[in-house]
Amino acid sequence: MKTQVAIIGGGPAGLLLSQLLDLHGIDNIVLERRTRDYVLGRIRAGVLEQGSVDLLRAADVGERMDREGQVHDGVELSWHDERLQIPIKDLTGRGVMIYGQTEVTHDLYDARDARGGAVIHEADVFAIDGIESDSPVVRYLKDGQEHTLECDFVAGCDGFHGPARKAIPAAQRREFIREYPFGWLGLLSETPPAAHELIYASHDRGFALCSMRSDVLSRYYVQVPLTEKVEDWSADRFWDELKMRIPEDVAAHLVTGPAIEMSIAPLRSFVSEPMRYGRLFLAGDAAHIVPPTGAKGLNLAFSDVYYLHRTLDAFYSTNDTDALDAYSDLALARVWKCERFSWWMTNLLHDFPDRSDFERRMQKTEFEYLLQSETARKSLAENYVGLPY
Repeated sequence: MKTQVAIIGGGPAGLLLSQLLDLHGIDNIVLERRTRDYVLGRIRAGVLEQGSVDLLRAADVGERMDREGQVHDGVELSWHDERLQIPIKDLTGRGVMIYGQTEVTHDLYDARDARGGAVIHEADVFAIDGIESDSPVVRYLKDGQEHTLECDFVAGCDGFHGPARKAIPAAQRREFIREYPFGWLGLLSETPPAAHELIYASHDRGFALCSMRSDVLSRYYVQVPLTEKVEDWSADRFWDELKMRIPEDVAAHLVTGPAIEMSIAPLRSFVSEPMRYGRLFLAGDAAHIVPPTGAKGLNLAFSDVYYLHRTLDAFYSTNDTDALDAYSDLALARVWKCERFSWWMTNLLHDFPDRSDFERRMQKTEFEYLLQSETARKSLAENYVGLPY
């Protein structure tokens, strides 16, 4: 088979890139290792920056999001029951959209189906050859048979564990990583949200987050040590722990119920440079990971897709090779700013087991500064709603 752009990874980043390239007349094929049902069954983030919302609309996949999503104009921080509401729209002129990543993926699949997009599932990529030439080849297994896909460019949207990043020679890669000594235990329930805005809570027992997917579907998290196992947590134990960490009035009115899904996600900050090598481009988790604090993961992947689809369109429409050369630096400039914000939010709100008394006092002082300074609150709001592309 031949195509112009081979996209490895059929998650939201890969599907959105496929849709945008198709709308610009650029032929592409998506190779996804998992089944479609598996991809659609993954539970992920639910906060979309304004830039992500605008990009989905530009890709003709925003109709259901605009109909069913919830626009939030603020977010709340809680520090040991001391409350701080951040009016993000008043401070920045923009809000965020609450719309689950699973729903985004559904919409992207529907859009690709409607346009006859080629998405090959259960395609296990085992080699990416010729990325330093003008004719890369992607080799993959499907149904026990080896297949080849010839292309002009390869887009690696295949996540942290995928083969795309590893195709860049180790001597040409520089990786930056920060592992955190805790994870997030998440519970999804068919219950009304605890509040009309997200609540990020810091407590002596650890961090907690009250979020939602809709008026009848809620997502909650509590910080846990990496030694914890999800099977040791019942829904009742989770609810009891959550109530101890969130503001008392919120806990008093919290509606609990059975867990639809529970899982533990470790936290890390990670960046791999460069994001382009020869004819291979990386986007999303293949190149970087952020802690979920601040909801930047999916949004950062979408900003990569924004830069990459414009880069490839410039090449095919005007033979602009400068755009190819500029992609990595352009994307990384925004990546590192988002990494900074997620790192800052994580440090502000979590309990670190090895943190000194001095560091704990500085953590408290950071929150007090937010209480007192509109400039500090505006900086948080500017980053939370999303830095411009």
